[in-house]
Amino acid sequence: MERRVAREFRHKVNLLIDNEAEKDYLYDVLRMYHQSMNLPVLVGDLKLVINEPSRLPLFDAIRPLIPLKHQVEYDQLTPKRSRKLKEVRLDRLHPEGLGISVRGGVEFSCGLFISQLVKGGQADNVGLQVGDEIVRINGYSISSCTHEEVINLIRTKKIVSIKVRHIGMIPVKSSAEEPLKWQYVDQFVSDSGGGKGSVAGLASSGGRDSKEKKVFISLIGTKGMGCSISSGPTQKPGIFISNVKPGSLSAEVGLEVGDQIVEVNGVDFANVDHKEAVRVLKSSRTLTISVVAGAGKELFMTEEERQREARLREQERQELMHQKRLALETNKIIKEQQEKERLRKLEISQKAAEEEERYRREIEQITAEEEKFKKEWEEDWGPKEPPKSLKTVTAEVHSPPHSKHKKDLKGVAHDQLETDDMDEVIMKQDKQGFQKYLEDFDPYSMFTPEQIMGKDVRLLRIKKEGSLDLAVEGGIDSPVGKIVVSAIYEGGAADKHGGIVKGDEILAVNGKILIDSRLAEAQATLAKAWNMGGDWIDLVIAASPPKEYDDEMTFF
Repeated sequence: MERRVAREFRHKVNLLIDNEAEKDYLYDVLRMYHQSMNLPVLVGDLKLVINEPSRLPLFDAIRPLIPLKHQVEYDQLTPKRSRKLKEVRLDRLHPEGLGISVRGGVEFSCGLFISQLVKGGQADNVGLQVGDEIVRINGYSISSCTHEEVINLIRTKKIVSIKVRHIGMIPVKSSAEEPLKWQYVDQFVSDSGGGKGSVAGLASSGGRDSKEKKVFISLIGTKGMGCSISSGPTQKPGIFISNVKPGSLSAEVGLEVGDQIVEVNGVDFANVDHKEAVRVLKSSRTLTISVVAGAGKELFMTEEERQREARLREQERQELMHQKRLALETNKIIKEQQEKERLRKLEISQKAAEEEERYRREIEQITAEEEKFKKEWEEDWGPKEPPKSLKTVTAEVHSPPHSKHKKDLKGVAHDQLETDDMDEVIMKQDKQGFQKYLEDFDPYSMFTPEQIMGKDVRLLRIKKEGSLDLAVEGGIDSPVGKIVVSAIYEGGAADKHGGIVKGDEILAVNGKILIDSRLAEAQATLAKAWNMGGDWIDLVIAASPPKEYDDEMTFF
C-alpha cells in the first residue's frame, strides 16, 4: 500500500513539476517534516514550490504521506479547491455596488480572479470568496477575454450572472512584460495595502474596498483643494489623485497620491472621464469624497521608488535562488546517503538470499534424511505378517539348532523370553522414535557455545498425529527472555511423544532458531511447521532443570 502511494506521488510530481531543483526541494521538505513532524512549517515550505494553480493537486497527492493524527490539521492549513462551479446573481445598480474587485485577463496569461471583497457587501453575502476564478459572466465564457472586455460585459445587464470556482490563489503581475506569479489568498497583499505586487488590470467593479475612506471638504474661504487628479490607463481605469501639495486642504484631510476617487457628492466616478470629474469637483463648495486609499499608487511612483521596488524584487529573486542552491546541496548530500543506504540494503539482500539458499539446502537435506529414516524405520519396525506359531517367530529371530531333535520345554521357554524382549525393544523404539535420528545429527552444532552454555540440548522428532497440543510463553522481549513450554495437553502429539515437558526451552523448530524470537513469532513458526507437509516436526529443546517451572517465574 505504501509503495503504491509513493509511486503515485512521484508520478504526480513528475507530471506537474519540470524543474529538477524544485522536485528535489519538495522531497527535501517532506524528509525534514518526517524528522521534525512540524506541520505548519511543512505547509509553508510546500507553498514555495506549489506556487501556481496547476500544481495545487500536489496537496492532495501529499496527504496520504501525512500521519493520520496530522491529516485534519493538514486539511485546515492547505488551500481548499473546488471543481464545482457556483453561480450567483448580483444587482449592478445596487447602492453599495457589486462589492468585488477583480484582477487578471487574457493579456496577462491568466483568468479573471476575485482579489477583494467588501465585507457584508453583495458578493460577500452570496458566498463569493477571494481567490475565486470567474469563468462565465451573463452566460458567456471569459477564458479569452481581456480585462477591459470583462468589465464591459459586466456593464451590459442590470442583473449580473457570475459563475465561479474556488482556486485559493491570486495572480500577481506588475506589467504585461513581467512573468506571471501567484500568491495564496492568505499571503496576498492587495493594491489598497500599498500596491505591492499588484496586477495591472485591477478594476473596482462598482464596489467598496475595505480601505475605503470618506473625507468632507469645505472650500468656502479657500483657494482650492490643493491636489491634482489624473485618469488611469486603459488597463486600470478610474480617477486617481496624482499630486497633493504639502499643507493643503487635501493633505489635511488625509488624501494621498495614488488614492482612487470612487464617488463625489453621490456621483459614481467609476465611469466618468477626466473632464467630467473636474466638473463635478468644481460644482460645489462642499464636497463629500469617497476614495480607495492607495489603489493606484504604482501609477505615480517616482524613479527612486521604482528602483527601490526593483531592488526588493531582485532581493526576493536572489533569496529564492539561494534557497534552491541550498536545496540542491542538501539533495546532493541526501542522494549520497541514499546511495550508501541502497548499497547497504543490496548487501543485506544478497546475504539474505544466500541465507535463504543455505536454509533451502538444509531443509532439502533434512527432508531427505527424514525420508531415509522413515524408510529404514518401516524396514526395521514396520508391520510384518503375523506369526502363525511360537516356533515360526523363534525361527525368524534365531538360527535353527544344529541337531534335528525337538526342543524341550525349557528351550521353548527360552525362545519365548527372547521373543518378549524383542517386543519390548520394538515398543521402546516406537515410543521414542527420535532416538535413531539423534544418532545422525548433533543439535549442539546449530548454536554457538554462548547460546547453549550449561544447557541439556535435545532433538525431538514428533509424529504429526492430530493436534500438537503444546502451549508456549515468554519471548526475547518478556521477563522470561526465552520461549518456554507452558503446558502440554493430554492426548496431543507432544504428550504422546513424551520427550518434552512443561518448562523446557524451545530453541529451534524445523531448523529455524528461536533464541531471539518474540512470542508471536515463535507461535507462528510452530503453527506453520505443524501445518506444512511432512509426517514429522523437529524440535530442538533445552531440557528444564529438575524443579518446578513456576518457581522460575517472576510476576509483576
